[in-house]
Amino acid sequence: MLSITHRLAEEVNAQADQVTAAITLLDAGATVPFIARYRKEATGGLDDSQLRLLEQRLGYLRELEERRAVILKSLTDQDKLDETLEAAIAEADTKQRLEDLYLPFKPKRRTKAQQAREAGLQPLADALLADPSQVPEVTAAAYVDPAKEIADAAAALEGARQILMEQFAEDPELVGRLRADLWDEAVMVAEVVAGKEQEGAKFADYFDYRERLAAIPSHRALALFRGRNQGILNLSLLPGDDAETADARYQRQIAEQFGIADHGRAADAWLLETVRKSWRVKLFVRLELDLKGQLLAAAEEEAIRVFAHNLKDLLLTAPAGRLPTIGLDPGLRTGVKVAVIDSTARVVATETIYPHVPKNQWDQAIVRLAALATEHGVKLISIGNGTASRETDRLARELIRRHPELGLRSLVVSEAGASVYSASEYASHELPNLDVSLRGAVSIARRLQDPLAELVKIEPKAIGVGQYQHDVNQTQLARML
Repeated sequence: MLSITHRLAEEVNAQADQVTAAITLLDAGATVPFIARYRKEATGGLDDSQLRLLEQRLGYLRELEERRAVILKSLTDQDKLDETLEAAIAEADTKQRLEDLYLPFKPKRRTKAQQAREAGLQPLADALLADPSQVPEVTAAAYVDPAKEIADAAAALEGARQILMEQFAEDPELVGRLRADLWDEAVMVAEVVAGKEQEGAKFADYFDYRERLAAIPSHRALALFRGRNQGILNLSLLPGDDAETADARYQRQIAEQFGIADHGRAADAWLLETVRKSWRVKLFVRLELDLKGQLLAAAEEEAIRVFAHNLKDLLLTAPAGRLPTIGLDPGLRTGVKVAVIDSTARVVATETIYPHVPKNQWDQAIVRLAALATEHGVKLISIGNGTASRETDRLARELIRRHPELGLRSLVVSEAGASVYSASEYASHELPNLDVSLRGAVSIARRLQDPLAELVKIEPKAIGVGQYQHDVNQTQLARML
């Protein structure tokens, strides 16, 4: 088993000593940007993308090693750790594989299989599996013991079946294979909860929905889970497009794993029924939960990646330049907030105009904007894309048409996070004498003049550069952004 350092070196395409240096710096509290910019000589020139991957994988691998140590101690305490199991655990390279190996030994509530073992039925289960030529009822008769609550042969056989079902469902190789196959073949089914049609109208696209699990894009997966969490949708999995055929195929895999087949022997039918129940009652139920979790994790990862990509693009939007700018924060009843900034982004004028309903002071608004543009040499008009944005954009175009001598240009910009900035401690220090409602217009003006300089003042999550940001893992989202 490779050490964490050597695994990371392979994954980020670097030398072990480079990885060691980066880990030392990260553990000392240095950030990825700091290391990438100021500690290149220490890491041998690792770039920011390598360092981000290294930081992310380092956390995962350390958690994996901590869990591996806990599992090894538990198995040692139970006296269940042999050389083969220890080697398999040492080679496990994912948390899921580690948990699959540990599952048969994991302390759990007292199951029916455990009760059957305590009643002495393990030899019966082993005998029928090893020699299907035995007649189940005849073999089981020897295990009848009312004192152990085994009233008859049927009760003994039921106990043996519970033991085999648990054994089948906890085989790590089988579980891993079935999980991989199901990921490729399973179908997600969504149905509306009875009586929730009106309340959940925004999820109407999923009221009668079927799609191959592996093909569901992240935004659709997050919508499905949001619908489920809000009590609008029921989500379930089918093992394949043709559920009956898929069920038979997966049961055949279980049977083959344990050498079970219908050769006309006395116990064959009993064993095949045990396989069927193991699949429906144990394996599929567990794997359905696993796969839903896997889908959600993959959807969150992709959504967070898209968030980060969009945020980067937004921050690196080309600046319009240091030109005097009017910022318009659109509104209807409350009016359009106006802020004028000079070429250094300093606020030189603010006011509120009411061009839209209910006051409809259209001409007065144009006259006032023209006066501000003339007075301060304004060349750009920046319009927020919120409520009444279209109407305000039309106002700006009318201003440009009526006053071509001003040489104005207008552009609609994202106003996401402007309200967050307006009420922030940063804004109160930066614009202490300005009303909260007008600070948004200042931010909108500055976003056109120099997007990066303005947007870095706002918490990344508030800029709103993706979907379902409140549905994903908030710690991972914050770290990535």
